[in-house]
Amino acid sequence: MPLSPDLRQPLPRGLRLAIAALIAAGYGLTLAIFYPGIMTYDAKFVHEDIAKGVLGDWQSPVMTVLWGVIDPIAPGPGSMFLLIATSYWLGFLLPAFALARRSSRLALLLPLLALTPPALVFVGIIWRDVLFATTWLLAAGIVFATAESGARFRMMGQIVALALCALGFLLRPNALIAAPILAAYIAWPTEMSWKRTAILFLPAMVGFFALIQGVYYGALGATRQHPLQSIMIFDLGGISHFAGQNQFPVTWSEPENALLINSCYQPTQWDIYWRLEPCDFVMRKVEREQKLFGTPAISEAWAHAVMRHPLAYLRHRAALMWNFLGGDNMTMWLADVEHPAETVFPDRPAFAALVWLHNRLKPTPLFRAGSWLLVCIIVCGFAWRRRQTPEGAFALGVCGSAAVYVLSFFVVGVASDFRYAYWAVIASIVGGAVAAQGGPKARAS
Repeated sequence: MPLSPDLRQPLPRGLRLAIAALIAAGYGLTLAIFYPGIMTYDAKFVHEDIAKGVLGDWQSPVMTVLWGVIDPIAPGPGSMFLLIATSYWLGFLLPAFALARRSSRLALLLPLLALTPPALVFVGIIWRDVLFATTWLLAAGIVFATAESGARFRMMGQIVALALCALGFLLRPNALIAAPILAAYIAWPTEMSWKRTAILFLPAMVGFFALIQGVYYGALGATRQHPLQSIMIFDLGGISHFAGQNQFPVTWSEPENALLINSCYQPTQWDIYWRLEPCDFVMRKVEREQKLFGTPAISEAWAHAVMRHPLAYLRHRAALMWNFLGGDNMTMWLADVEHPAETVFPDRPAFAALVWLHNRLKPTPLFRAGSWLLVCIIVCGFAWRRRQTPEGAFALGVCGSAAVYVLSFFVVGVASDFRYAYWAVIASIVGGAVAAQGGPKARAS
């Protein structure tokens, strides 16, 4: 696609400096609020595995290795926080520079949109969901910024972006059906063709799945901890509840069976069966007493339950998805994991101000996953008419992958925390800003 005369011109120095200053101010504010980052229990377990030399697939062995490499920069949460914050603000800087050639107002607005509370409040929290989202944001931003450059520079950007796309997937393997959409955008950044994307989709899924096998279990030799069976345990509990019959390959006592059928099930998290009283008896018997977790017995029981009670399975999955999209779910993490009765940063005014704002906005649609799924779908609909332009392709690539990622939790979700929709939040913000830039419509395909 030939460059328009406007896109050939260098950016005015004043505009470049203004964008850079806004990004630098946002980055500095992020450091002032969050440094050295908020350690969560999930992150704590990953960080402890570095010292132990343990690599398991329950979280992500790639995150463990990556954190081990950068940990000397700022031991503890600091190094991972800096990686997340840097990738986040770079992910806004690059599209802002690219937008500046089209609309100076949108380019200056984008760094301000990065301060949107549902996006900013997570940048300082060490969760792999946040790292996954900022990694994919940076990948898309690199491609958008280099899409209309010379062939060599554009290809370099695509190679880096594809590596970041793969890294994000290795952090969150449940992005298996979303990754091919982002990969298609990286491959063809100036136009999004549904035909090419459809042709690429299945081979890309196979390739990403093979990547997990090769990296997790080949290159890294990670221990198999059977995270997929957590989904099956949750499904067996849900089907048991809605079908009114025990579906586990285990015999319960009468009181346990009554709890399983009537009281234990909540469409919020599988942890109910794992570590929360009074229903932790489920995993105690399945895993520790009868040692069935990680064996074919669980997989076979799950397949049998789904085939025998498909409506109960769908009711369970619909209940989880409804709660995930519309429920008042967990958002910011505020507890000090070393002193659980205390909150982090108690004497930091900037952090206290952000928490105050978060608490006021938490009951609103801004902190509902369904709101951001809807925004992603709307952006995709708006961008579809311009899918053969770089702006339309970018919006479809980020918001399309984010929408598919959120929808995939209907099948693979085991909890309903808002953080699982974080990719949709930042994809909506950046993709919406880029899609809002006026330009030529797509040619009829």
